[in-house]
Order: sequence, then structure tokens, then C-alpha cells
Amino acid sequence: MFLLGLSLDACKKAPEAETAVLVSVQAEHPEVGAISEKIMADATLSPLAQAAISPKITAPVRTFYVQRGAKVKAGQLLAVLENQDLTSQALDNKGQYSAAQASFEMQTKAQLPEDMKRAELDVAQARAQMDLQGQIVAARQKLFQEGAIPGRDYDTAAAALVQAKAAYDVAQNHLDSLRGVSNQATLQQAQGQLSSAKGKYLAAEAQVSYSEIRSPITGIVTDRPLFPGETVTSGSTLITVMDTSSLLAKVHLSQTVAQRLKVGDEASVIVPGADDPVPAKISLVSPALDPGSTTVEVWLRVANGSGTYKAGTPVRTSIAGRSVEKAVKIPLTAILTGQDGTKSVMVIGPDSAAHKKAVQLGINDGDDVEVTQGLTVADTVITTGSYGLDEGAKVKVGKAEDDDKDAKDKAKAGDDK
Repeated sequence: MFLLGLSLDACKKAPEAETAVLVSVQAEHPEVGAISEKIMADATLSPLAQAAISPKITAPVRTFYVQRGAKVKAGQLLAVLENQDLTSQALDNKGQYSAAQASFEMQTKAQLPEDMKRAELDVAQARAQMDLQGQIVAARQKLFQEGAIPGRDYDTAAAALVQAKAAYDVAQNHLDSLRGVSNQATLQQAQGQLSSAKGKYLAAEAQVSYSEIRSPITGIVTDRPLFPGETVTSGSTLITVMDTSSLLAKVHLSQTVAQRLKVGDEASVIVPGADDPVPAKISLVSPALDPGSTTVEVWLRVANGSGTYKAGTPVRTSIAGRSVEKAVKIPLTAILTGQDGTKSVMVIGPDSAAHKKAVQLGINDGDDVEVTQGLTVADTVITTGSYGLDEGAKVKVGKAEDDDKDAKDKAKAGDDK
């Protein structure tokens, strides 16, 4: 019984050993050659410029002059809001402004000069009266001293002289006041009234201008959500205009990569639906890091004069970077990335088993990657089939369909027996 049991066990293990299947993988030796870096990143095409035009007043839309897709120029009239009340108010303020101008002209060119001349004439008359009274006093004093007139006449003349001098002082003070304070204050008052009227008029004109919606940029109308007669509220978007003559693909790159780039460097953009990559150039390398991601924003500019490409399209960008002439390179498909970010590959050892090998990587061109440490050209690197492969697993170089064919052949051989 014991010998029989051993025989049965041996019979069970023999078929298992015979049916053990090797994992088919694809492998190749590393190549030595030139490689040029391609910095790949995802982005979304954005317009060169965009204006979401919002009115400053709330009013119904009287007329639209453009539709979606219309090409417009900077300063072009796009729509007009109802503005009859604003126009009337502006006309009223214009009248008040004109009246203020006329009043200012009259005060500065007629009234003030006339007041000045009148004050100068009053001074001259008061001086003449004072001089005359002075002469009368002198004559009566002489007559009084000679006894020709009574003292009462001399006193009357002296009192009249005092009154004439007081009148002269009043006239002179009035003239000095006009020349100094009053004249300047009157000018300031007139100027202030004119400025106030002008300000109200300009404010009313501005309100009227707010009802006329004009494009701040040259571009294409991409959105116009309302129809004539509907009310647009202040601050809400009435019309959106985009300049799509060129499009921007904005990517975020690490500082070490971005510092090697400069404005004017060549790049390309893979656009869905386009047969070939679209040429592009770097138009901006941000001078500061993004505070949230600590990356550098780089803009790629794509010519779009024909309007073939649309803003908002997700794209894949490629920027030409460094080049290495004699690089040890392998396909990117061979690279395995650990949870801690380390890089490794699976190589086939002399025992026909797969073994993990840590590597250090350099630049890549989107297909191949430079290996700076960890591999030699003598190594056989698994390029396809390494994912999920256990350490020490037996492998053979071939295609996956070869495994299916071998399995079918063995199954058929078992059925024939």
C-alpha cells in the first residue's frame, strides 16, 4: 500500500511539472544613441484674450447688432439698452451746464470788471471830495485868522473834511477788498458752480454711454444668452467675445524643468481630431512659482488664424528640451514605478527568470527614456509583460498568443491520450 501511494503521488506530480507554463514577455537590450527630451503635459486650449462684457446699469435690451459667431473689432457697437430716461436726464444736465457757462462768462467778463470800475470811480470821487474839502478848510482857516469869518464857519468846513476823508477810506477799502478777497472769492464761486454743473452733465452722459455696449477687443462673439426685450442686470454677462486668432495651452511644470525653457522655444500640441501635432512656441514662462502647486506656469501659443481649433479643447503638449548624444535608452513601457516613486525594470537573468532592478532615469522623448544608472547594454530588459510579474518568475521571450497556442496544444494532447 505504501509503495502504491508513492507511485500515485509521483503520477500526480509528473503531469503538473509537465504542464507548467512559462510567461511570455517581450524583451530587448538597451540601445545606445541620441535622445532628445520631450516634456509632456496635459492642458486646455484658452483664447488669446477674452472679454465677458457686463453692463453697468440694469435695463432691457433694445437692440442686438451681433449674433454668436460674428467677428467684431475693438470699439464696435454690439448692443443698445433702453436709455430714453437717461438721455432726457443728460439733456437736462446739459442745459444746466450751458446756463452755468453763461453765468460764469457774465460774472468773469462783465460783472467783476464792472464792479471794479465802479469801486475805482467811487475812490476817485471820494478823493476829489476830500481834496476839495481840504482846500475849503485851508481857505476858511486863513479867513478865520484874519477875523473875516466866524469860528462857526471854520468848524463846519473842518467837520465836512472829516466826513469826506471817512468816505474816501470806505471807498478805498472796498476797492482793496474787490482787488483781493472778494474778486478771488467771486471767481472761485463762479468756477465751482460751473464745475458742479459740468460734473452732473458728464455723469449723465456716462450713464447714457453705459447703455451702449461696445467690444473692448477684436475677436469672435462666443456667447449671447439674451434676446431683445429681455432685461439684463448690472454685473451679469451680456456678451462674451474671444480672440481666437491664437490659442494658449497653459501647462504647469516643475521648477527644474521650467528653468531650462525660454520664450520662443519650439513645442507642439496634439489636438483631438488633428492628424499631426500642431506647431507651437513658448510665449511665457512665469517669473514666479504657483503658491499652491509650487510649479511654474508655461504658455504655449498656437496659431489659429483659420479658426480650426476651438477654445476649451483638452490637448496633450510636447516641449522640446535637452538632448543627449550617447544615451543608454529603453522603451518607456519597460519602466515600473513603485508606491514610493522609485523606478525599476524587470530583466531576464541567466536562469530565464525575471528579476527586478532599480534604475535612475534621465530625459525621455515620449517613446524611449534615458537610463543613467542601473543598466548596461548587456542586460535583457522586459519591455512588455513585466507589470504584475513576480520576482523569479520563469519567462520566455515571445508573444502572448504563443502561450495560448501552447496551452491549446497541450490540452489537445491530453485529450488524445
